[in-house]
Parts: sequence; structure tokens; C-alpha cells
Amino acid sequence: MKNIKLKNRASLFEVSWEVCNKVGGIHTVISTKALSMAREFKNNHILIGPDVWRYNEPNPEFTEDAHLFKSWRVKAAQEGLRIKVGRWNVAGNPVAILVDFTSFIPQKNQILTSFWEKFQVDSLTGQWDYIEPVLFGYAAGKVIESFVRYHISPRQRIIAQFHEWMTGSGMLYLKNALPQVGCVFTTHATVLGRSIAGNGLPLYDPMKEYNPRETAHRFGVDSKQSLESKAAEWADCFTTVSDITAKECEHFLGKQVDLVTPNGFENSFTPSEENYPVKRQQGREKLLKVAQALLGRTVAEDALIVGISGRYEFKNKGLDVFIEALGRLNRDADNKRDILAFILVPAGHKGVNGELLNNLERPYQAIEITHPYVTHELSDPQNDPVLCKIGEQRLSNRPEDRVKVFFSPSYLNGNDGVFNMPYYDLLVGMDLTVFPSYYEPWGYTPLESLAFKVPTITTTLAGFGLWVESYYKKAHPGIEVIERDDRNNEEVVEKIADKIKAIAALNPQEYQAVAQNAKEVSKIALWENLISYYKKAYQIALDKVNERVDEIPVVEEEQWSFIEKQTATNVPNWISVIIHRSIPAKLSALEKLANNLWWCWNEEAVDLFKSIDPSQWMQTRHNPIALLDKISLNRYKELENDEEFVARLAAVYAKFSEYMDEKKQMNDPSIAYFSMEYGLHASLKIYSGGLGVLAGDYLKEASDKKTKITGIGLLYRYGYFTQKFSAAGNQEAEYEAQDFTKIPVSPARDAEGNWLTISLSFPGREVYARIWQVNVGRVELYLLDTDFEDNQEGDRSITHYLYGGDWENRLKQEILLGIGGLRALRKLNIQADVYHCNEGHAAFTGLERLREYVADDQLSFAEAMEVVRASSLFTTHTPVPAGHDSFTENLLKNYFWFEADRLKITWEQLLGLGRVNANDPNEKFSMSFLAANLSQEINGVSWLHGKVSRDIFKNLWPGYMPEELHISYVTNGVHYPTWTAPEWKKIQLSVFGEKFKTHHYDKTCFEGIYQVPDQVIREVRMILRSRLIRHIKHRLSNEKSTAYFTPRQIVEIQDTLRDDILTIGFARRFATYKRAHLLFSNLDRLNEIVNNPERPVQFIFAGKAHPADQAGQDLIKRIVEISKYPQFLGKILFLPNYDMDLARHMVQGVDVWMNTPTRPQEASGTSGEKAAMNGVMHFSVLDGWWVEGYQKDAGWALPMERTYENQEFQNELDAELIYNIIESEIAPAFYERDANGLSGKWAGYIKNTIAKVASNFTTNRMLTDYEDKFYIPMSRRFHRLSDNHYALAAQIAEWKRKVSREWDSVQVDGLILPDKSKQIISLGRSYQGKVVLDLGELSIDDIGVELVAMMKKDEKIEVCFTQEFLPVSFENGKAMYSIEVTPDDPGIFMLGLRIFPKNTLLPHRQDFALVNWVLCCIKTTTPNPSYTGW
Repeated sequence: MKNIKLKNRASLFEVSWEVCNKVGGIHTVISTKALSMAREFKNNHILIGPDVWRYNEPNPEFTEDAHLFKSWRVKAAQEGLRIKVGRWNVAGNPVAILVDFTSFIPQKNQILTSFWEKFQVDSLTGQWDYIEPVLFGYAAGKVIESFVRYHISPRQRIIAQFHEWMTGSGMLYLKNALPQVGCVFTTHATVLGRSIAGNGLPLYDPMKEYNPRETAHRFGVDSKQSLESKAAEWADCFTTVSDITAKECEHFLGKQVDLVTPNGFENSFTPSEENYPVKRQQGREKLLKVAQALLGRTVAEDALIVGISGRYEFKNKGLDVFIEALGRLNRDADNKRDILAFILVPAGHKGVNGELLNNLERPYQAIEITHPYVTHELSDPQNDPVLCKIGEQRLSNRPEDRVKVFFSPSYLNGNDGVFNMPYYDLLVGMDLTVFPSYYEPWGYTPLESLAFKVPTITTTLAGFGLWVESYYKKAHPGIEVIERDDRNNEEVVEKIADKIKAIAALNPQEYQAVAQNAKEVSKIALWENLISYYKKAYQIALDKVNERVDEIPVVEEEQWSFIEKQTATNVPNWISVIIHRSIPAKLSALEKLANNLWWCWNEEAVDLFKSIDPSQWMQTRHNPIALLDKISLNRYKELENDEEFVARLAAVYAKFSEYMDEKKQMNDPSIAYFSMEYGLHASLKIYSGGLGVLAGDYLKEASDKKTKITGIGLLYRYGYFTQKFSAAGNQEAEYEAQDFTKIPVSPARDAEGNWLTISLSFPGREVYARIWQVNVGRVELYLLDTDFEDNQEGDRSITHYLYGGDWENRLKQEILLGIGGLRALRKLNIQADVYHCNEGHAAFTGLERLREYVADDQLSFAEAMEVVRASSLFTTHTPVPAGHDSFTENLLKNYFWFEADRLKITWEQLLGLGRVNANDPNEKFSMSFLAANLSQEINGVSWLHGKVSRDIFKNLWPGYMPEELHISYVTNGVHYPTWTAPEWKKIQLSVFGEKFKTHHYDKTCFEGIYQVPDQVIREVRMILRSRLIRHIKHRLSNEKSTAYFTPRQIVEIQDTLRDDILTIGFARRFATYKRAHLLFSNLDRLNEIVNNPERPVQFIFAGKAHPADQAGQDLIKRIVEISKYPQFLGKILFLPNYDMDLARHMVQGVDVWMNTPTRPQEASGTSGEKAAMNGVMHFSVLDGWWVEGYQKDAGWALPMERTYENQEFQNELDAELIYNIIESEIAPAFYERDANGLSGKWAGYIKNTIAKVASNFTTNRMLTDYEDKFYIPMSRRFHRLSDNHYALAAQIAEWKRKVSREWDSVQVDGLILPDKSKQIISLGRSYQGKVVLDLGELSIDDIGVELVAMMKKDEKIEVCFTQEFLPVSFENGKAMYSIEVTPDDPGIFMLGLRIFPKNTLLPHRQDFALVNWVLCCIKTTTPNPSYTGW
């Protein structure tokens, strides 16, 4: 086992972050070395890199090979390793393994802890730029361990080389896991050396003065420094690339290197001698052409072309001294030759310079370019160091200038839009390159230049420059190595200028000799000459292995494995085969109808699907897609030959086609509508309750009304839970996975047929979401889903459950909805005029839109805010502050730590968007506050809820009283075609008039119901009640869902339920504020009502409580328990699993719909509106929509005003009122009969309900309100702000900035008001007042002053009127305002003067809510309620 030499090893592993991943110079090192390694080691040289391309397009540098190490890959997968095996597409085609390390993120704490325990690696302060590389290194180590244990004999030795600190964790892991592996650790630049130089500090002279630990802490690289130093300490062989970095290692890492392994170059990259002239000419012509196009004039053919390239490290790469040298040359009268200098350094840019493209395409119609320096438009040209330095040196590219400078900030990959040639093809066309680096551990760029026969300049602070000085002992005119230190910048500039001038003065023959020397010098750094250093490093490592491992016992696992295989019995490998439906061509329209939810609100389509197979229709829960999969071939053939069915199908499809043809007439403006849930049909489980059903109804109405709305939401794998009950009556939540092939969703694809996806940056990883499309009549709903193999397991579950998981998962869902949803729209090329957030869940939409405007349109944050707010509408549905989602700062920071920088604001300013007080660390970040701050308009969902919402959000605008706020309301409605029973629709179609069919109608058409005879009304109600009772009995026959009843109880319930008695329904989400328990406050009274022999009443309950809401679940359990009492069995019933199907039967079939919320906690409540569509009377507290909906003789109401502050007392009173109204009003009216058995009063109630109540609460009215109040005016304003590249937005932002800057300078200079101590303020008399303000730099039009009068009403102080002062005069910055007030009402008023910014361009006052209150010349920020009178 001893004295094993390198040639006997089994495998050589090489690990780097830059394998198949072009980031910097290390990529060139390893990729060019690969050919030399392949010649000697063939497939035994295995390179390992990160799988950073795993979710996007294929990695262009990597070709996967499914057959390479096939059996081991299976083993690796079983061990939890995610890898790809193939070839690196570089010379030599070495074997490469790409590692997806993200699967280890959940274990990061344990992994980091293990490195501390075993090696004392301090990871405490490491951020994601540390954690990601550590996890990659760890994963690479695991991959090597797995491969070695599977493939390699224990008697063999293995070398593993790890490049840079980013892979150090892999080396440390192997040191512990596989002692037979010889580990080489190579640092190319120390963490501290790069940090010091990168921060512009002197490195070399004072190096010894830097304390490594203190310096690491100073630059925030403690963890990186710790890992690097421990890797160096534990390596079997520690190497670096130059003598320069060797000195850094000794001081900063406390370890001398074992060997310097210089970087080499592979000559096969360079053109052959015969191809060289052609390649040089092509490169030169391209550079001259671009220079000419940028200048807009011809350039000298013999101009000297000089270049610099590399990373954009302004000082470290010597860009500063290079440009200074160019400036010196331009001012040098002795320089007689034109010099074209190209700075080829990638930087942030927005795309190709359009003027340059024009000149390239039309050289004879060249125009003068605004910025004749840049090939691509820089993202931030004002602060770009290169452009600033060019300006400082007065390099203006004028005709008289001898030196012209051109900056190309794009990667030169052959597809940059200007050169469209790779860097090497341009390099060969240059005459000279300059790389005067200050910090350059090796320096590939000068080496590359020499290899391409281009003379170069470098410095003694570049490793390669030192190497030349040390190992090339002859004259080397092809490379000038300038002495450089911490202090001699001026000398370096002078020497660069002199060398350029000297090269420019050479004749062609002299230049050729210099170029040839450049080529000769490069040969000392060819890999064929330098690979020996690596071999020596590997042998050092092997010698260390020999020292520590004398003998490794052989475990003959292979023999036992062979015996086991002989005795094992192979099992069949069953495969699953899906036989897809094949619908006959004659019936193909069924497929099209099934894939558009239009069918679900059109009775002919529903009846058509039902008639295919009524039994299967029930079993598939009315899901036509699932139904069509269940139908046999024989049944399809029967239908194909059934002329009556075919004719019905043709008629339905013709109606559908005619409907869809009108999609071309969709009405502007275009709306993007974001909602966490959508209730469209029971088969599509992406809803939980009222919010979702409202959103679903809204999309259906938009389709009918031809309003251009696009819905955005999430596609949940499990959706909301299925409700079941235990025998004890406890709610049990079950989650049934949705089969996406059985629901009406289809992949959204691009023009090439590719499934569209979006990506989001989450901590340490990218998360991907697929885009699905749902056709809702004429409108589209797009849904995002993360549950697929491209994501980690933890991220796949983001879209598993609606409102499921912890607060972090809720944050992920809301990021996906808001940011992901907007990115989905962009992928779909959809731009909207108004962005509508249905609840605060989608508020991150605003942040993403701000980022777009700041990054893509180059707007300032303030300008972007104007545009985003102008086109954003926020609808809040939550009537209590606790119901609004909010997140801790720490949790938010994990996901948005970079967002403030992107928006060019501070972290505190970002927090301020979601807080009342940005500086309060205990205040959570509210999604509703974020939505409010980023939206021009806000609305509640009923009149009362609008009022409640103003109170909830009042602290966002402290200068205004709640009743003054701009928060409005649009009362929710329901989709008439979805919720109205077909029997009613048939009747109403004949009496509501022709316009009703167009969805553009006057609501008075509902009064046509009065034409319908009472007998018909009674018959319809009886049909619907009977249908409900049949449906209930059918549900009760399902043993799985009725485990909470015994078989005997089920039979008794079936016998007791009646379809001819007064039936009252109560179905909704069960939360405590809904007060479902009120009916059960007095069971004796309830017994009298239910079992009244002459006027019996039965109650049907249904609803779900959130799995986390124990109080709500307890309410349900109590009702279930009571329903089992003998006196209530079959008369009070709780039905499980309330969904849209059960809701439809209930709102159509009951006689009265009951609702008992705690006032004012019902935002709207749409279930009662659905019932009203069917003539079902509402019986409710005056809360939510019923405040507006209640009409005498069309329902019943409990008073809106509270009688008791004590809620228990109020509950007791309300319960008694409920019993009394049922006994004395509802039941008598229902059972009142004439001689023909009709109740004229009850029929009248039904007609009133439809004509006076239902007519006002359709989504048709609701959508019209949104259009008139918000969509249309907001769209107009948005387009005004966006015109002329957002000129008006910029104007408003600048005005706000000016006013904000001067606001504290606005002072009261004089105040003349009536003296209430000297006169009595009387009704009818006029009183004058004057205010003089010193406005500083503002004008009189910028500031308004108003009188605010407040009065105490119902224990609350409210604004009773405001009157603005009129501007009178303005001189020398002093503005006078006057007012004349005539009191109309007596009483005690509290008066205050409010100063506010004023601009007709603002949509409302809260858009810019600066306020100063003035009382008796005292300025304060809040009103003083104690001041009465003038």
C-alpha cells in the first residue's frame, strides 16, 4: 500500500464553482487545463461543478450523457444526491458531474454545525453568499464519497482538488469521511486580499499590519475567512497560483503554501499560422467598423487599436490608470498616430445603443450619436466610473482628438448585438492590450493576449507578470511588465502612455517582430509546460495519504453481492398504462365545451353532460372532464348514433360559439385581477368560501359583460379541505389531491409550444412555477403551481393547500401570487391598465411593478410610485384589524433583503410601505397597509364595510378624520346565471325583457316578476324545496360522510325530513363572530318552534371552520350534538362538506336564509344575495350587504344598533328576537293559506325579494360600479401619467419632492379670526377670517388652508363640515388666504385650521397627505379637540 505513485490512482476529482459555469478566470484555468489532463487521465479525470442551469434553458457548456456511470447514478439518487453526468463542452470533453445542492438547504444548520464541531469553521455570520458555496462544496464531497465507495477499490488511492474557499467544505468533508483521498486545496485569491484591494485600500506595503481576524470582521467576511483558513490548514497539499498570493496566504491564512501551481493556457484555442492573417483582418475590420459607427465618421485605416478587458473592478484591474494614460496621450503633441481604445468590460446595461445600430446598418446615413462612447446603454451612466474617468480626462471623441475611447459593457459571447463576434475573434484584431492590474493573483488576460500574438502591458502585481520576469530570461518586447506598488500610480500612467506611443511608432516589420515575440513568451505558460506543477501537488497529497494510512482492510462486498443476486428472485416490473378517451369526431364539441367553464352557468350545457350518463355525472361531482374519461367506447358510439343527442350538442355548441365570437368586442380598459382563491365550480378546488366565490362570480360576469379582465391566482394541489365528522361530531379535515388532468386547466404555452414558467428568488435558491390557463367563458384565469420536480420538496408544497402551512408558507404564497403573478402576465405579454388586488394577499404586485419601472424604465422610485398607484385598486374584504395578514420584519427580510436596493430606497422606507410607524420594531409588516400605500383607490365591499375600513386604515393618514378618507365601497353581488335556479331563469327570461339577455340592462327589469301568477310562484318554490330535500337524502346515504349518525338515526332523519314545511337555511364559514349558536340559546323555545304541530319549521345547517379555528369547530360540534337530540332529529340537520354544489341547492331550496353576525363584522356576505336571486327571504342582523338590501315585506332584520355593550347580553337579546320573529312573523306568513291553498302574502314576499332586493345585488351591478367608479377614470389617469415617457408622473413626483422639502418652512405669519370672547357666534351671521402664511420657496397655488368643524355624535367626534380659505394675494413669499363662514346649525363645534398641499393633478387629498394644524398661531401635527369656537 505504501509509495503509491500518481499513475496508479483510480480517479482524479476536480471541484470548482466554475466548472461548466463561466464566472471568472478560474473557468479559463480549469477548462483550458482539461485537454492536457484528458490526454493523460482520460475518463479518470472527473470535474464537479454546480448545477446552476437546472431550471432554465439547457447549459450550453454541458452535454448530459445518460449512459455514463448509469448504475452509480441510480445509487446516488437513492442517497438523495441530485446530479447530472455528462461532458463539458471544452477541448478534451472531460467528464463532468453537475450537483444540485439545494436539496441540502433544509439541513444547512446541521451541516454548518458539523463543520464547527469537527474543524472549528465559524459560520455564525455567513449569509447566503457563504451558505450556498458551503452547501455546494458539501454536496460535491458527498458525490465524491458516493462515487468512490461505489466504483473504486479500497486499495486504490484518489486525489480530489478543490479550487477556492467556495469548495473548502467539500475538502473538509472528505478529510473526515474518506481518509484514503488525497486532498489538494488551491486558492486563486485570498478572501482578505480581495476584500482589502476591492475596497480601495493599500494591500502590499502594509500587509503585515492587517490583523486577519479583525480585518475579516471589518469587511463582514468572517465565515469565508474561517473556511478558507481551515481548508488550507487541513489540506494534504495547499497550493496557490503565484508568488504574490503565496505571501497573502502566509499572512492571512497562517499557512505557507506547499507549492505554487501557475495557471497555463491551451494553444489549441488560438488560430493556426495559416488562419492567423484572415482572423486578424476580420477582427480588425469589425473593431474599425464599430468605431466608425460610434463616431459617425470615418477613422484612419492605420489607427492603432488598443484594448483592455476583464471584470469590472475599476481599480484592481487598472482601468483608472489606463484611462489616465489615454488622456495623457491625447494631450501629447508628439503622438502623431490615431489611437482607438476599446474598453471591453461587462457592466449593467439596458441593451444595444439604438443610434449605433442605425449607423452600423446605414453607414452612409450616419447620424451623430448622443453618447459616442458606449455600444450599449448603461443602466446608470451618471455614476459609471469608466464614463466619469473618461469625462475627467476630457476624452470627448472629437475629430481633432488623437485618442478615441469606446466602452462595450456587454459580454462578448458572439451574440451581443453589436460586434456579434466572440472575444477571442476581436482580441486577435487588436494591436496592443493593456492590463495594468493592481490586484491580480495570476492574470489570464495578458497571457491570452500574448497567445494571440497581441503585445501586452501588465504589472509586477499580476502573477503572470512576475512569472514572465522570473522564468523568461531573454528580452521580451512583446510584453511590458511595469513595476507597480501602493504609491506609484503616476509612474504607471506615464509608462503605459510611453509604451503605447512606442508601439504606435513601430513600422510594420518592427511590429511583426514584437508580435512574434509575444507568441514566444506565451509558450512558457502553455499547460504542456506547467502541468507538471499539478502532478507534483498531487504526489505531495498522495505521500500524505501514505503517511496516515498504512493498510486499509479489504471488504469483499462484491462476492457477497454476487451470491445475493444469484439467490434473489426478480419481481415483475409492472407498468401503468393509461388508455385515453377517444371521442368520435361527431362529438368532438363535447371536449371543447368541457374545457371552458361557460358550461357551468348554462343550463342546456349542464343538461347535455348530465344526459350522457346521469349516474356517472353524480359520481364525478358534475365534472364534465372526469365524466368524459369514464364513458365507454360503446356509449360514445350510442351517442354518436343518437340523432336527438347530436342535435342538442350542435345547438349548445352553436350557442357557445356565438357567445365566444363576441370576445373580439371585449371592452377596455384591461384589468388584471389578483385573488388568492376563485370559486368557479365545485370540481375546481381553489376556493374556501365567500372571497373565492365572489372572485369566481366576478370573472363570469366579466365574461358575460365583455369586460376585459384577466384573473391571476394559484393552482392548489389539495385546495381547501374536505369536511368529515367523527362519530362524536368533531370536524375532521381531509385533503384530496386534485388530478390536474381531470379539471379544466391546461398549460399556458408560448408560440413554440413550450410550457411557460416563471421563477422567483428565494433564500439560497430559485423557485419555479408553471402557468396554467382556465377558460372562463370569454376571459382567462391564469394559475401558478410549484408542485413539480424542478423545485425542492419544501417549495413544491407552497401551492399544496389554500391558506395552509405556517406564516412563512403564507408569505411564500403571497410572493408567488403578487410577484409571480405579475411575472406570469409579462410572460404572457399581457399589460393591464388597472391592477386590482382582491384583498391584501396580492399586495406584492405593487412592489414588483415598482421594480419594473425603476429597473426597466429608469424611473426614480417616486416617479414609479405615481404610475403604480395611479393604476392600482385595492379591495379589502376584512372588517376587523386582526384579519389582515402581517409578517415579522425578520421573516420579511429573509425574502426581501435585496428589494430596497433594487428600488433604490432604504430598508426602513420599504418597511414604511407596510407599517404605520416604520421605526417600530414590534409592528409587523401589514399586507393591507402595503396594498393601501401602493393603490390610488381603496374600497370596502358594502356601505357599512367602507365605513369600517376607513376606521381600520385611519392611522395611515393621521391628518384626516376617518370619515374624510378616500376609501369608498362597492357592494358585492352574485352572478345571476350561476346561482338562480333554472325554473326561475325560464320564467324570468320571459318577463324581464329583451335587454336582460344582453347583460346590459336596467335593474327595473326585475319588476317583471310581478307579472307572474302566485300559483306559478308556489309551484317553483315547491319544486326547489323538494329538490333540496332529495339532494340531502342522497348525501345522507353516503356512509363515509355521515359517520356522526348511527344507521337508525339516518333512517329516522330520512323519514322525518319534509318538503312541504317551512325550511330555514344557515350555511357559511363557521367563525365565532357569525354567532351560529344564537338559535340554540334556548332549546325549549327552539323545540316549540320546530315541533309546532300547525306551523313546523326545519333548519338546515352547513359550513366549515378553518382547521386552526378550534372555537369555530366547537360551534359545529355543538350543533351536531343538538341535532341528535330526539326532539330535533331530522328537524335540525348539519350537512357535511359545504361546497358550491351544496350551496346552490340550499340557496335555491330553502324558504328563508338566516344570518346572525356580530355587528359590524360581516364585510358583505353574499350567500344571502344568492338566496335572494331565488326569491328566498333574508333574515339577518342589519350588517354587511343587508344594511342596504333590507326592504319591508322582502325579508326580516334584527336592529343594527346595539342595545348592550356586553356581548353576552346582546346575544341573549338577539336570540329572543330571532325566536319571536320566526314564531310571530315568518311562520304565520308562510302557512297562511286561502281557499286554493295559496299564501298571497308569502308569494308577495318572494316577488318583492326578487324585484327589490335581488335586482340590486347582481355582479352585473357590481362590475358596472367598478367600471364607473374606478376602472375607467383610473385607466384614463394612468395613461395621462404614462404618456411622453411618464412626463406627468415625473412632474407630480418633482412637485411632491419640492413641497416635502419646503414643508417645514411653511409658517403662519398672521392669523385674524373673530374673537369669541368679545362676541357671540350666532346663526345666520357671516364671520370673516384671514391667514397669512410664509411659504418659503412654494407658491400660493401649492398650499391650501381650510376650516374643519367637528361635533360629537354618538360618543364619537366627527367632521360635520369643511370650508376652504380662498387665496387673496401673494408677495415676497407671503400668501394671504381669507374665508367667510355663515353658521347654519347651532351647537358646540370644535374648529381647527388645516394646511395641506394642493394640486389639481392629485386624485384626492390622501394621495399626498401632508397636514399641519393651526390653532391661534400654534402649529401642531394633530388637531386640538379642546378649542371651541373661533
